[in-house]
Amino acid sequence: MLKTLFRRKLSDEQLANVFVNAMLDCVDKGFDEVVELIKEDPAFVTVPNLENYSDGHFTMIVIVANLSFLSDHFDAQQCADLENLIKEKFADIFGMTKDVFDEHLNNYKKFMARVNHPSKNMHYAMSKGMFHKYQLNDYQDGYFKKMKCPNPLFLKRMDEVMDSFVWNWDAFFKRYKMVG
Repeated sequence: MLKTLFRRKLSDEQLANVFVNAMLDCVDKGFDEVVELIKEDPAFVTVPNLENYSDGHFTMIVIVANLSFLSDHFDAQQCADLENLIKEKFADIFGMTKDVFDEHLNNYKKFMARVNHPSKNMHYAMSKGMFHKYQLNDYQDGYFKKMKCPNPLFLKRMDEVMDSFVWNWDAFFKRYKMVG
């Protein structure tokens, strides 16, 4: 009870640091597990060969999705400020300018919107993004392979997996309070 009364106060800068570090930690710890779940998924007639893939696509999919959810929890100005700080930090970590990272991020946003069309549900976009970026169509049965669309049973399972990589803002706000 006292923890909820005395929440730790964070500035935008501190939140951006926590957010970026948590996203990278989550991806680092989770990518291999996601690969194993994909390889074991019964929707595929042959085991997907993901040995030559890095976590780069996965990382960008997780970042795009989580940035898209910021506006659900912050007013427009604070959201813009946070997003800018977060992008600067990711750009620095990835060894690129913020403009180059922004362009890369926007390309992923467009890609995810395209593969998820007409749905605007970002959770679905994450799963469909994984399906397409990791070229999983090649491992499906003939029907879905010919249609070039993911098996809906695979997507449903992948939606649940990808939900684990979405920042839990409710839990965050129980522990922390933002300071202006």
